[in-house]
Amino acid sequence: MIDQVGLVLEGGGMRGVYTAGILECFLEEDLFFPYVIGVSAGACNAASYLSKQKGRNKTVTIEYASDPRYISWKNYWKNRQFFGMDFIFDEIPNRHVPYHYDVFYNSPSEFVVGTTDCLTGEPAYFKKQDYDQELLTVLRASSSLPFIAPEIRFKDKVLLDGGISDPIPIKKAQEDGYKKNIVILTRNEGYLKKPSKFHFLVNRKYPEYKGLQQSLQKRYQKYNETVAYLEGEARAGKALIIRPTQPLKVGRMERNPQRLEELYNQGYEDAKNSMTSILNYINA
Repeated sequence: MIDQVGLVLEGGGMRGVYTAGILECFLEEDLFFPYVIGVSAGACNAASYLSKQKGRNKTVTIEYASDPRYISWKNYWKNRQFFGMDFIFDEIPNRHVPYHYDVFYNSPSEFVVGTTDCLTGEPAYFKKQDYDQELLTVLRASSSLPFIAPEIRFKDKVLLDGGISDPIPIKKAQEDGYKKNIVILTRNEGYLKKPSKFHFLVNRKYPEYKGLQQSLQKRYQKYNETVAYLEGEARAGKALIIRPTQPLKVGRMERNPQRLEELYNQGYEDAKNSMTSILNYINA
């Protein structure tokens, strides 16, 4: 039954338009889940899906991609933020493409946003009861990448990108009681992370956050171990993975609207082509 299935969303910056395409198909099919968990771009896309705003993710991500207020070197040199975080998490949802807060908060779905606690380096998850009316704050925290966005202070914690400590939060979904999960990834099959060559910069940038230093140093191991675990769960029928079927041409910082739209359309088509398998998995 659908009430026993969770939805787990990986991040990936601008590669998240793949997830946006899938969720658009889910909206058209009126397909919703009682439990949704995501990090970074995955969490941001989930928010518009849960507010049932068809086309919103496409508008916010693709149509604004070439806007220097959204993503640009100008932002970085001016504010040390490659992404315009105030623009993305305040101006857009509250002025330009209004977010339907009422629909989101009336949704019966639990929505968990994953972040990273800078002091411990461990994941910090926030459910609806935790963030209450401050959804945008936790989404911003989950999307705040090291070096190119400032830390976010919330609930007596100092937070950054959720993808650092738990890039694909499948185990958290299982701990919360969802033994079957549909998992949307933003990397092709076979992708594995490699160790960073710039860890000395992490120690210099964040000398007071030893936990964050360790988490960033081990990030590639965490990601690769999680993918291996997830693929094992998929073989056992405990997870259904949806991932890009075509080679990726979009990077984390992509600004080309055409490339972004192609990846968005790929996500939509992958979901459409997988719908029979998805429904069979849900109802099995």
